[in-house]
Amino acid sequence: MFDDYYMQQRLDDDGDFLPLLSIEDEEGENPNEQFPETLPLLALKNTVLFPGIVIPITVGRDKSIKAINQAHNKANNKDRMVAVLSQRDSEVEEPGIDDLFRVGTIARILKLLRMPDGTTTAILQGRKRFELEDLVSDEPYMLATVRTLEYEPVTDQMEFDALISSVLERAQQIIELSPNIPSEANVMLKNIQNHSFLLNFIASNLSAKVGIKQELLREDNLQEKGQALLKQLNSELQLLELKDQIENKVRVDIEKQQRDYFLNQQLKTIQEELGQNPQEEEINNMARRAKDKDWPEAVAKTFDKEINRLRRMNPQVAEFSIQLTYLELLLDLPWEEFTQDNFDLKKVKKVLDEDHFGLEKVKDRILEHLAVLKLKGDMKAPILCLVGPPGVGKTSLGRSIARAIQRKFVRMSLGGLHDESEIRGHRKTYIGAMPGRIVQSLKRAGSSNPVFILDEIDKVGKDFRGDPSSALLEVLDPEQNGTFYDNYLELEYDLSKVMFIATANSLNTIQPALLDRMEIIQVSGYSTEEKIEIAKRHLIPEQRKEHGLKANQVKLGKRTLEALIETYTRESGVRSLNRQIAGVMRNVARKVAMEEEYEVSVKPEHLNGMLGPSRFDKDRYATPEVPGVTVGLAWTQTGGDILFVEAILSPGKGKLTLTGNLGDVMKESASTALSFIKANSENLGIDPKIFEEKDIHLHVPEGAIPKDGPSAGITMLTALTSAFTGKRAKTYVAMTGEITLRGKVLPVGGIKEKILAAKRAGMKEIILCQENEKHVAEINPDYINGIEFHYVSRMEEVLNITLGIR
Repeated sequence: MFDDYYMQQRLDDDGDFLPLLSIEDEEGENPNEQFPETLPLLALKNTVLFPGIVIPITVGRDKSIKAINQAHNKANNKDRMVAVLSQRDSEVEEPGIDDLFRVGTIARILKLLRMPDGTTTAILQGRKRFELEDLVSDEPYMLATVRTLEYEPVTDQMEFDALISSVLERAQQIIELSPNIPSEANVMLKNIQNHSFLLNFIASNLSAKVGIKQELLREDNLQEKGQALLKQLNSELQLLELKDQIENKVRVDIEKQQRDYFLNQQLKTIQEELGQNPQEEEINNMARRAKDKDWPEAVAKTFDKEINRLRRMNPQVAEFSIQLTYLELLLDLPWEEFTQDNFDLKKVKKVLDEDHFGLEKVKDRILEHLAVLKLKGDMKAPILCLVGPPGVGKTSLGRSIARAIQRKFVRMSLGGLHDESEIRGHRKTYIGAMPGRIVQSLKRAGSSNPVFILDEIDKVGKDFRGDPSSALLEVLDPEQNGTFYDNYLELEYDLSKVMFIATANSLNTIQPALLDRMEIIQVSGYSTEEKIEIAKRHLIPEQRKEHGLKANQVKLGKRTLEALIETYTRESGVRSLNRQIAGVMRNVARKVAMEEEYEVSVKPEHLNGMLGPSRFDKDRYATPEVPGVTVGLAWTQTGGDILFVEAILSPGKGKLTLTGNLGDVMKESASTALSFIKANSENLGIDPKIFEEKDIHLHVPEGAIPKDGPSAGITMLTALTSAFTGKRAKTYVAMTGEITLRGKVLPVGGIKEKILAAKRAGMKEIILCQENEKHVAEINPDYINGIEFHYVSRMEEVLNITLGIR
């Protein structure tokens, strides 16, 4: 508001300021004053003239100059009156009647000044509102007929007085908050006695658009006009208050910065007078720490060089803090610092057995390494890679190994890692540079020989930022990692004493060169018996503690655990089993907390109420009811599983259709099986004409799951032969193995997982290749009781066992 306060004062011919008001103005509009019906018309671009208000305008357009001169010089227009209207659009240079608002103000020309630059300035005083009736002429200037307007009488004088008081109060508040408006403006407002003129005066000086001011001018009802003006004043006041708050906040922030700078300068001066320097003291402390470090000579030389460089730096520059952080890293890293290994192998074996049930091959490998280390005294740490399905304890095994041999434990997840700098570090020249996660982890461990778990190494990514797998080659090569180079450290670090253990679910996605540097140890899934033991020894006590229960408040027997494993989980590990046990514990905890009666010993029949209906039913996989259906065994990333293969014949011309989202290997196995059957149809008792009269459709449920691998050959052979002969395959028989056109059965992998899957599904007989017998021998005999194994080398043997074809 009042932003144009100074612009509304202009010098008269004598060099004095023209007053904004006069005694005559304070009387407001004179209802008895007479005005001509026809007046010259003056168009204003960016302002609205209100009655009683004096404004200077610069006249530049030809029509406007002629209208002003005519009104100023016309003999019969003794009061020098001109009709003033505002333009709807200020960009229009030659406005017509449609470009002007209909309501304006009749103005008296107080003075007409010829300026030195050739322009004409007119001092106008608003006298009376009018409404434009018609345009009489447009040349040489606009001449219009007008009808004067009167305000409606005020109906409630008390309410109107209160409204005027509110308007005046808001205007005074705006004046106080506006730095460009002198305080004398408040005195001026208080001296205005005429209410209508007060409203016009404030509306004229309002910081609002022409359209809003025009609406205020057009309003005939003074009470409505006051309400609209008060609304605009409130909006402007809110804006000014917000602006004032922002300016105050900025002012306080600047003052705080100046105060802090001043105090810091004082502190610096005082410290200099006392002979103290905080930066120098910190540098001296680092130098004292360095004397106690037993580190390689190259590191000591680098530290001395960098700390001398730090002494020469100005502490105010940004590079000072970067250099300080680098030197602190050199001091914090455990150069040549090692923990003492525990060479009591019997105690180590006991710890490993306590923490993990099973996994004998992995435990034996750890004991072998420690035995060599104990006898030789020094040995480059091996790079072990534990490969197996999720939930079998690969990561937790590393923690147990660290506890057993009394080393520090570090875990680094590689899942989704795609930036090579995460391994090798960033160069110090980059903003926000930091060492790689290998060096950071060693700093955190405080030892140069920890057990270092590289989790999910098969899920390392690769993109434009580099190939982390290639960066890991140096880390995991025992012949190279003694001189591992970190880009941030710019020094070689010895990783040869670190015991790296990598974990993976599958070897297929690991880079071959990286795979070659690791010793692969397969961690197979657990049998039902092993899961029961793991649950008793580890899962149940852990979940009981997690849920605040005591041993006498909940018990799970062997039958209950067996029901949990077989009907609520289908996995190689125990992660899902652990979740189901947690569900049982939550149910019991709720009953204990609510003091309800319940049976402490959880029985199999209670599981339905605690966990809901059983999710798996092993019996539904066991009995093929029609010819052409056989059960195969498959390996998956989550362990083993059984696989149905279905074959059916229909009238046709011998076309083979394969469905079930099969991969190329399985499609080739199906074609090989069909070719073998056609070539040996007479020996198999199949009429050769059937191959020309029937179409064959082979399907492997479930169709939405992709399937591939060289293990379904004999299963497809049996299914197709069963469909052609009409003989049902033997029940409770599962099989796995690949085939050749010559009739040989080839060995496959993942035998333990497949056998455990068959047992979970209730299979009683399993057909394997003769060469897979050695893999079955590695499984604890107690876990495969009740299963009969058939070892075959020819495809005819498979058909003899499953279909009785000799």
